[in-house]
Amino acid sequence: VGKWLDQGVTIIDPARVDIRGLLSCGQDVVIDINTIFEGTVVLGDGVHVGANTVISDSSIGADTNILPNCVLDQSKIGERCNIGPFSRTRPGVEMADESKLGNFVEVKKSRIGAGSKVNHLTYIGDAEIGEKVNIGAGTITCNYDGANKHPTIIGDGAFIGSGVELVAPVTIGVGATIGAGATISHDAPAGELTVERARQKSIKGWQRPVK
Repeated sequence: VGKWLDQGVTIIDPARVDIRGLLSCGQDVVIDINTIFEGTVVLGDGVHVGANTVISDSSIGADTNILPNCVLDQSKIGERCNIGPFSRTRPGVEMADESKLGNFVEVKKSRIGAGSKVNHLTYIGDAEIGEKVNIGAGTITCNYDGANKHPTIIGDGAFIGSGVELVAPVTIGVGATIGAGATISHDAPAGELTVERARQKSIKGWQRPVK
């Protein structure tokens, strides 16, 4: 830890940082408390690592901000990205420049294109996400059928509404919009709105059970 302090890295509390491998830091890096670095980790210029974060065998591009309580494993993160809080990247994740993962997001073996956002309560697995895609809260890529993993492909500029299930293998076209609450099991065409919902109904006279 001492050598990083000598090189101008800001470590909020050296007694609460654990380096378990080879850590490389650029200029103006800030590392908060209770952080663990395992294997080979590269932090580019201007990277901020929030408290209680674990980074293993990963590279983090310049000016990326990692908020507290994140776990990054065998991942390649681009420049000017935002991650967390409470995000997890599993092996095989690549995030292009200026992409974002928000709170309680898990990503596995996927590529997220430049400027794309996966903001809330979402699982992305075995996916190829294009540029400037918005993934709504509670979206799930259903990549596992019980025996095999299948890919999800989302084209540039697509908008995925909240609470969507994308049943792989499936392709969402460039500029497509998927309505909230949809379960998508067939390819969605480019530039179109695709909606899949049961019709809402109210049951007159229904009485809630009481003890």
